[in-house]
Amino acid sequence: MASAFTADIVPQAPEDPLFGLMAAYRKDTFAQKVDLGIGAYRDDNAKPWVLPVVKKADKIIADDPDLNHEYLPIAGLQQFTSASQRLSLGADSPAIKEGRVASLQTISGTGAVHLGALFLSKFYKYSGQTPTGYFSNPTWANHGQIFDTARLSHKTYRYFSPTTKGLDFEGMMSDIKATPEGSIILLHACAHNPTGVDPTQEQWKQIAQVMAQRRQFPFFDTAYQGFASGDLNKDAWAIRYFIAQGFELCIAQSYAKNFGLYGERAGCFHFVTAPGSDAQSTITRIASQLAILQRSEISNPPAYGARIASLVLNTPELFAEWEANLRTMSGRIIEMRTQLRAKLEQLGTPGTWNHITDQIGMFSFTGLSEKQVLKIREDAHVYMTKNGRISMAGLNSHNIDYFAKAVDKVVRETQ
Repeated sequence: MASAFTADIVPQAPEDPLFGLMAAYRKDTFAQKVDLGIGAYRDDNAKPWVLPVVKKADKIIADDPDLNHEYLPIAGLQQFTSASQRLSLGADSPAIKEGRVASLQTISGTGAVHLGALFLSKFYKYSGQTPTGYFSNPTWANHGQIFDTARLSHKTYRYFSPTTKGLDFEGMMSDIKATPEGSIILLHACAHNPTGVDPTQEQWKQIAQVMAQRRQFPFFDTAYQGFASGDLNKDAWAIRYFIAQGFELCIAQSYAKNFGLYGERAGCFHFVTAPGSDAQSTITRIASQLAILQRSEISNPPAYGARIASLVLNTPELFAEWEANLRTMSGRIIEMRTQLRAKLEQLGTPGTWNHITDQIGMFSFTGLSEKQVLKIREDAHVYMTKNGRISMAGLNSHNIDYFAKAVDKVVRETQ
């Protein structure tokens, strides 16, 4: 019988650009090739780094005589979700103390965004309509795909300025003010992906003020807490400020980057209701519906990554060691930024390069055009996404000179 799924019904989907880039890098046999596309931490020898504290937790878990492989509850490992609440919202959070937070363990940050989008698509109405979601331009490529799958419409607000290679704050504020009341505004809590450009605390306050006036719903995506600055509290400041202002909001939290648990898919989704006399009954109802969505999607989450993170988060001496590991990773990234800017300025590379150190976190928007990106790949075997985004973790003491000279050459040849 002929297939019902003909090409006009199921067309060939385009290859994911990032995974396609990774495949091209792996096929390249050039000895000095440089991978700046991968969104994962690498040490100074370009090797994956298993955090020392994760190795310790691994051994403790493996040696536990009571360890088993039974199902977790639908909401996940309770010790993990409660510790995740404290990490993101703060141990003294009024929302936690007042019992108006629902938390579910998810398939990393991707699963958390997906669970939140599903819930909002099904239950969030404003003036009888499901509001549109608004993403920064640009944003993590998967945000749009997730909202599409959840049948949530989405648009963008201005964010990155190609001229200054920093935040287009005026454009951002103007666009958020112009969105309809009740809109879902997706915000990166820190280390904006892909630009590395974050608002200041004063700017966050202004964003919160406008969103409160417009009765908008904040959806925070936090994938780099502690990894961005090395300070867990500083990287969670925006989330905690919005909660202190009385917002009802949700949070997608990932442990891929800050624990190096990329393949274990440990994440958490938090829904915070607005303060009020009925907050606890409201959150109970919300939690019940989230559990049904979770059950239909994954039944219950995987245990291993959550056990590692939970053990570290709930053990003071391991937590302190984790903070030191975070400072090691963030410190190396900051050092690479400092060195890259210095080398480009020493070479006299046309243009300004202060944005390399002004940006924060794993990624940097270099300002290179698609034409320059393709040329540097062809000439120097340097791999980055077409929009000029690089992973700073891909730079190290062995390749930073080579990369800086390659950038200098391509900029001079194409300006």
